[in-house]
Amino acid sequence: MPLLNKVRTAVSGDSGGDTATHSLTRLRSALTLFFALDGFLFAGWVVRIPAVKQQTGASAGDLGLALLGVSAGAVITMTLTGRLCRRYGSHPVTVATAVLLSLSVALPALTRSPLALGLVLLVFGAAYGGINVAMNSAAVDLVTALRRPVMPSFHAAFSLGGMLGAGIGGLLAGGLSPTAHLLGLTAVGLALTAAAGPVLLRHPAPTLPETLAAASGPGSTGTRTRASRRAVVVFGVIALCTAYGEGALADWGALHLEQDLRAHPGVAAAGYSVFALTMTAGRLSGTALLERLGQTRTLVAGGATAAAGMLLGALAPTVWATLLGFAITGLGLANIFPVAVARAGALAGPGGVATASTLGYGGMLLGPPSIGFLADWFSLPVALTTVAVLAAGAAAMGYWARNAGTHPTS
Repeated sequence: MPLLNKVRTAVSGDSGGDTATHSLTRLRSALTLFFALDGFLFAGWVVRIPAVKQQTGASAGDLGLALLGVSAGAVITMTLTGRLCRRYGSHPVTVATAVLLSLSVALPALTRSPLALGLVLLVFGAAYGGINVAMNSAAVDLVTALRRPVMPSFHAAFSLGGMLGAGIGGLLAGGLSPTAHLLGLTAVGLALTAAAGPVLLRHPAPTLPETLAAASGPGSTGTRTRASRRAVVVFGVIALCTAYGEGALADWGALHLEQDLRAHPGVAAAGYSVFALTMTAGRLSGTALLERLGQTRTLVAGGATAAAGMLLGALAPTVWATLLGFAITGLGLANIFPVAVARAGALAGPGGVATASTLGYGGMLLGPPSIGFLADWFSLPVALTTVAVLAAGAAAMGYWARNAGTHPTS
């Protein structure tokens, strides 16, 4: 493991530090590219859903069932990917799932029935879930080696990739068939994987000497293992609470503005954009925030900020106050998910990342239907306050788990 030896040398202050630093920098750049690619490909598919629906002749119900294929494939594969990362390493698994994601993104445009669409979306969802666990596992190892809390920068790349994919997809939607568009995404994905993949394949995941000692020491079994598992579940629930809010705002934010506040459709559509922009900005500044506040204070402050912002967004009587609330919510939620996944990975490796990611993805799926049911029973503004309640719960759990495990930046 040549990179491991270089990291050990660099940590001890001997020669070779520059080489190790260069290797870690290249790894960080390659991983950042994979995060951006993930967001780019997924957003590119999402903007073509209406065209694929028309092409397959699917009803709204048929489409809903077909889209469950993405969720089912992702959730099933996330747990399996954690095991694959432990056996083969997170770097090869990241590259393999990136290839599968790039190939599978073109499949929906080739289908002509709702059943076929659902089946190919199972493959796409499996690739999407797999790459999310693998690249987050690789990022956790790199964060430990760099001794800097750079996890939010990777998730910022995902957000930026998603915004770019959605923007380009929106521009192309009027003049390019979904088949040509999604095949183009396949070509872009394979090209970027070919460019960044060799960097990951040449270098194993960096591991510091103290990490190896902790993993092989007597504290890695028994009571400590049980405590770590409990803590991983807590961080997974924190991720769920915040992803719930992201899914809820994506599906219901515009409707709240238009239906409850009588906003113009164009202004209503800007609701999620404002939320996404502030979330991206928060993640871009996340490393500096973590270095200043530490992980626990970042979790607590983020959850409290998101709770206050969402109460404003849900209950404000004016459109502009609601948009301000959405923006504050995006800033508050921005770094909670990355920190929760990083803490889970630091405690339990790829298995911890898989658990936290699966729970977090479950929150993304749980949010929209839960808001819908609650809106039927009460009202949409009241239903949206559950985002604030869960954000406050994430803050409380983040404080409760402040001493879980050991981490350089806790």
